Amino acid sequence: MQNLSDQTIALVKATVPALEAHGLDIVQEMYARMFQNPAIRDLFNQSHHGDAGSQPRALTAAILAYASNIDNLGALAPAVERIAQKHVGLQILPEHYPYVAEALLGAIKAVLGDAATEEVLAAWGEAYWFLANILIAREGRIYDDLASAEGGWTGWRSFEVEEVRRESAIITSFVLQTADGRPVVKHRPGQYLTFWFEIPGHPPVKRNYSISDAPNGRTYRISVKREPHGLASGWLHDEAQPGTLLKVAPPAGEFFLAEHPERPVVLLSGGVGLTPMVSMLETIARQHPQVPVHFAHGTLDGSTHAMGRHVRTLVGNQPGGKSTFFYQSPRAEDVQGRDYDVAGLIDGDWLVANTPITEADYFLCGPRPFLRNLVSALSLTGVPSDRIHYEFFGPADELLAA
Repeated sequence: MQNLSDQTIALVKATVPALEAHGLDIVQEMYARMFQNPAIRDLFNQSHHGDAGSQPRALTAAILAYASNIDNLGALAPAVERIAQKHVGLQILPEHYPYVAEALLGAIKAVLGDAATEEVLAAWGEAYWFLANILIAREGRIYDDLASAEGGWTGWRSFEVEEVRRESAIITSFVLQTADGRPVVKHRPGQYLTFWFEIPGHPPVKRNYSISDAPNGRTYRISVKREPHGLASGWLHDEAQPGTLLKVAPPAGEFFLAEHPERPVVLLSGGVGLTPMVSMLETIARQHPQVPVHFAHGTLDGSTHAMGRHVRTLVGNQPGGKSTFFYQSPRAEDVQGRDYDVAGLIDGDWLVANTPITEADYFLCGPRPFLRNLVSALSLTGVPSDRIHYEFFGPADELLAA
């Protein structure tokens, strides 16, 4: 692959001020153009394109980061891997990239007007395809690995709900097996599945749900929070039952437990963010009993607390295992020492006082404020970035303040 020309690098970097001022307008125009084609629109998770506009903001930040670092692309390697994994989950293929190129360049011209000269558009075209070819190559390797693995597949595979289990007032687990009864590829603990839902009266709906159990080669378990006004989560809670068929893409995601953990592990979660953590905890309990693990979880109260007994049992059987449950607003019937351990929120002071801050790997998943606070706290305490791993449920490229 040829490197970008010096002229292209200079022209793209020169557009950074325009992107800072008009980037969101460009991205919104790009999506409007792309979504005129229903086949392209249906590739995306439309819940990230609603009133909150989290995906357009995320892509705006990603484009700005690309333009700013176009002469130092090594800095973008983690972001490239995140995007590639999301694309594999959504089943983005090489033939989809030209639609994005056409929409992006058209949007730049429409928003910037005369400032988008032919030279600027040509530079952005070259820059786009340089990055696109990196992504296509990486995604191709991921697709090949998934297809060749035992139990692996490509595209959308038919799964059947085997079991439905209520975990709390708002979270329900669904155990899934293949409709043909054949094995499934073993996921990396922390990864997610992408689902294609066909809900009557709506266009196709795509959603990602973390796998909440350890890999076993036969089934996957997802544990889904009923979101207010959530189309997919509401349908799952109300309609899915044993025998319901679902279309599922292979496991994906760059957030996962190391195959051979070498340090103590601290699993930090808020709300439904516990789902990938339970997968990691089960895996540590089954495969790495020598690894000290501390599971700390925060939720509103006992009504929203999922899998508490299961977690207590796992850590109780683990040498060096600990669990700490935080309830933000305990109810009268919630008993401290039985149902929860601490009233309030997980914070940096508690982490310093109660976890092996100088040696542990920290895995975090939860709402954005939860992550922003704790990732910042860990960083300020001196925990190096290679020991802080986090996942959140939203667009792949939205950056945390930390």
